[in-house]
Amino acid sequence: MENNQNWINVTTLGDMIDMRAHRHPDKEAIIFSDQRYTYKDLADYAQHISKSLLALGVEPGDRVGYFLEECVETIAIILASAKIGAVVAPINSRFKSTELRQVIVHAGMKVIFTSTPKSGTDFNQLIQETFPQISESKETDLNFEEAPELDSVVIFDELNRPGTINITQLNELASGIDDDQVRSRQSSVRVRDTAIIMYTSGTTAMPKGAMLSHESFIRYAVSTQQRMLLNEDDKIWAALPMFHIGGVAFVLASIYVSSTFFHTGFFDPAKALSQIRDEHCTVALPAFETIWLPIVNHSNRNNTDFDSLRIVMVVGVPERLRQLQAETPNAPILNTFGQTETCAFLSLSAIDDEPELRFTTGGFPLTGMECEVHDPETGESLPYGNVGELWYRGPNMFDGYFRDAELTQEVFDDRGFFRTGDIVEIDSEGRVTFLSRLKDMLKVGGENVSAAEVEGYLITHPDVALAQVVAAPDERYVEVPAAYIQLKPGVTSTEEEIIDFCRGKIATYRVPRYVRFVSEWPMSGTKIKKVSLREMIAAELESKGIRSAEKIVST
Repeated sequence: MENNQNWINVTTLGDMIDMRAHRHPDKEAIIFSDQRYTYKDLADYAQHISKSLLALGVEPGDRVGYFLEECVETIAIILASAKIGAVVAPINSRFKSTELRQVIVHAGMKVIFTSTPKSGTDFNQLIQETFPQISESKETDLNFEEAPELDSVVIFDELNRPGTINITQLNELASGIDDDQVRSRQSSVRVRDTAIIMYTSGTTAMPKGAMLSHESFIRYAVSTQQRMLLNEDDKIWAALPMFHIGGVAFVLASIYVSSTFFHTGFFDPAKALSQIRDEHCTVALPAFETIWLPIVNHSNRNNTDFDSLRIVMVVGVPERLRQLQAETPNAPILNTFGQTETCAFLSLSAIDDEPELRFTTGGFPLTGMECEVHDPETGESLPYGNVGELWYRGPNMFDGYFRDAELTQEVFDDRGFFRTGDIVEIDSEGRVTFLSRLKDMLKVGGENVSAAEVEGYLITHPDVALAQVVAAPDERYVEVPAAYIQLKPGVTSTEEEIIDFCRGKIATYRVPRYVRFVSEWPMSGTKIKKVSLREMIAAELESKGIRSAEKIVST
């Protein structure tokens, strides 16, 4: 276990990057694909964006979004916003117009940073299509009813598009603000202020915005440093996207430790393998087997490619973790129980845990995190050694859901414990192991998918009367969405038509891979028995020998 006698040095994220730049100005902080930034480079970049945000009129508490490919700008925007007390709200880069509109409006984003990459999604164009009023605007100061809090859209390129601010104009804005103005704002930011709102799927038709403070990220970083024995000589490799809590939390922990952080950018297993090998990375944080397996199994991999690694953190079923451990015999596989609401990790294996404990449990809670197991029906607290619903509280957890006081009140008890809706086992010594979800949720290749969100979109189809979405087993993604649909009287449709209705409108990982039409539902009283629907699709796929669904390609 970690040394719990270490003093906790909590600071704001803005002060953190400035302190690291002062101590290690020339040390490499971030290698993001082919972009290499020292700590001074990163601090200077964040300072520059801070000035542009002040010039755009961003006040403490205002929300700043980014809708970008994987790039160092995402990190600079997080740190820049933190410096002036603004709140970052990352936008999932896989979102399409339906989800994009929901999140931008719900978060009340004042400024959105975006781009038009040379390949892949044209994020700027997608925002313009979602809100046509932007392209109709004669000014860069936006003002339209559909997104009333949105003032500015900034693009990280030289394009001249109506209603947007390009990089040249942004730099001109920043030049009118001096360092003292940033410093004045920075001095008033509190460690308990919200730093980031991470949107995560829930059981409703709308993603929830988990409010995470500066302190929660720092306390997470401290505990992770202790548990993984991280130090400034570590080279930490990761590939989770920068709209995911893991992507954000991992890089902030790396900065806290003063180590060097490596990211693949757009995920490419060959590039990831070469990064780990050629840069001599010491810590690998793939998090999900869907990321790690393509690297481990890559045709170009040699037996010595992982020799520099001392830790690998990845979750999976015990048999899979045993297999993966055999591929890195000198680097222990660490397991975890993670949630957005805990800045990525609630619990984490210790390096010196016995291998079977690392393969079969999620490890002990991080320092200061208190966990309880409760009867999911009665709410009664159960002693360790039982299976039940997980409740927790502690220093690296969230402060509630943005603009949803009713849900926040519902999920916290009067002691401040969060009712997760997850079924776990807490063993007699306190290790936490995830078993299943009470909530109507899917986990598609590491992405949370709310069945209600997908159902809410499906019923906008003019022929659909009722839709129910369940998990279908899948070798590649663990599980994928399957939709059971009842059509309106007198109409017909096909699986392909329903999938095409979703394609390009909702994120590909939310698009149903299988569509089945029904006229009657398995019922339990007045409720549709989703467990029966899950059993039906699983049995069908098994009988047909289908192990993986076809990949969905967005239009």
